[in-house]
Amino acid sequence: MDHRLLSYYEAIERASADMLAAAKAGDWDQVVKLEGACVLLISQLKHAARDARLGTDEARAKSRIMQRILVNDAEIRQLAEPWLADLDGMLAGRRRTLH
Repeated sequence: MDHRLLSYYEAIERASADMLAAAKAGDWDQVVKLEGACVLLISQLKHAARDARLGTDEARAKSRIMQRILVNDAEIRQLAEPWLADLDGMLAGRRRTLH
């Protein structure tokens, strides 16, 4: 059992909560930066998980953390949809003016 693994999950959860806060504020540059931090944490977690396993209590905690991360992710995606639609519209508009 390695407590370090659970700390990675907790750090990813904090980053996802920060991403959600940034998305709610409309700070999409910050969302992208935090997403990069999540990618790094996930990579580190994968590396650490090769040599360690979670105990039963830690596995339950991991499950709860993962559920919160998924809820944050779903809310971020919902907030991002209008922003992405606007971005698509701007890009489509540019393409039309170039041709």
